[in-house]
Amino acid sequence: MRYRPLLLCSAMGLALTLSSAGAETLRLLTWGNYAPDEVIALFEAEYPDITVEVTLSNNEEMIAKLRATSGAGFDLAQPGYNRVEAAQEEFGIYKPMDLSKIDLTRIDPMLLEKVKADTTIGGEVYSVPFDWGTTGLMIDKSAAPGVKDWLDLCDEAYKGRSSMRLRRSILVGTAFALGHDPFAAYSDLAAYQAILDDVTETLIACKKNLKTYWQGGDDLSALMLSGEVVVAETWDSTAFKLFEQNPDILYVPPSSGALGWIDTFTLPAKGEADDAAYKWINFTYRPEIVPLLSANTGSIIAVTDGVALLPEAVRGAVEAAFTPEDFTKIRFAAQIRPGVEDLEGKALEKIKAAE
Repeated sequence: MRYRPLLLCSAMGLALTLSSAGAETLRLLTWGNYAPDEVIALFEAEYPDITVEVTLSNNEEMIAKLRATSGAGFDLAQPGYNRVEAAQEEFGIYKPMDLSKIDLTRIDPMLLEKVKADTTIGGEVYSVPFDWGTTGLMIDKSAAPGVKDWLDLCDEAYKGRSSMRLRRSILVGTAFALGHDPFAAYSDLAAYQAILDDVTETLIACKKNLKTYWQGGDDLSALMLSGEVVVAETWDSTAFKLFEQNPDILYVPPSSGALGWIDTFTLPAKGEADDAAYKWINFTYRPEIVPLLSANTGSIIAVTDGVALLPEAVRGAVEAAFTPEDFTKIRFAAQIRPGVEDLEGKALEKIKAAE
């Protein structure tokens, strides 16, 4: 009568083998807070045959990692939509998406069409939107109520109490405020250099007005909450979070246009878990999951009711910041063409080094 335990062990071993064979890992290459533990736990509970593995990165690192492996090592990436086309054309690190596997009815139509238009290569779509936001200005309205545009960061009324981040966004924002269209010049490097020369001169003159260049969101938040800084360039999500702590701290979309960004879902060329990737994409668009993501990212998930599904305090900050007209004036980022970043890097170094 010893055959039963042997049969039982054989059956258990077969079950474990089948379970292991059916299990897969979804390897996400993404930004901080885009795949919070709570959401991963809910996803893995619904799909117990999928394990989610997260690697944190940014636009430049995503391209570098995928370029180094010819698109291997990850199953789903989240680059900015303006970083997909040029990287794909130059390095071939992504593969087209099967839109029939995505619940497109959940995605905001304007954002979907924008991303599709800018990531369509050879008639095939390479990305869909995940979330979006803007870069603009943050003020303490009790001390800087008159701030309206990028150049107000250089207003002597706020001397020693102004701050900005020395990165591409301040170059582009200043260019728009000076009456240029930097995005239109990306395809003409000589024209873009002329714009950058004007911007560089302006921002060097502005240095004397600044308290400091901020480095990260926590750095900027401390400066604003302490009152050391009363007007700053900012990501809107940082301002929205501070609004909860101090309702005098408001996000101001610049009159020449806030700078819009959209982060995406994009499939690496040699990903091995496409079905799991599509499940994750659709999972993040669900109305019960969207608030959990927004609470972590501080940004608006790219679904039709993204603003309505924001946490209450953040939704109030968005409504206090934007008028309907402000939304129409958002300057969504243009495709980064070869050579653009080199010119910008030199401009930023020149500003940094100037006395």
